[in-house]
Amino acid sequence: MKNPVAEFAGIDKITGRIFNFDVYMDETVQFGSLQVTPRVCYTSEEGEEPKTDSFVEVDEITLDRKIRRVFSGWMFAESPGLNAVEHAVFDVWLKDCKNASDVPAPSGN
Repeated sequence: MKNPVAEFAGIDKITGRIFNFDVYMDETVQFGSLQVTPRVCYTSEEGEEPKTDSFVEVDEITLDRKIRRVFSGWMFAESPGLNAVEHAVFDVWLKDCKNASDVPAPSGN
């Protein structure tokens, strides 16, 4: 099933704090120096083996204010270490795909 919201977790390795954040499809959320943009987010049908995956693009804003793609590919919630973004300061991984979020939808959705 296709879902409109991807739920991510991210860790700030400097502070050790873990953050959970929701992102609507084709929208971008800033997490530290990373910009996270999910393109699709799928979950298996009820009654099937649980599978949750999302195609995600992650860009880094460098110190000289350039944008550099650091990840483009599939993330799998059931295997968070398989395709998580591992950055020097911030790591990001997919937790779930959802139909709704407490975060207001961007205008136009």
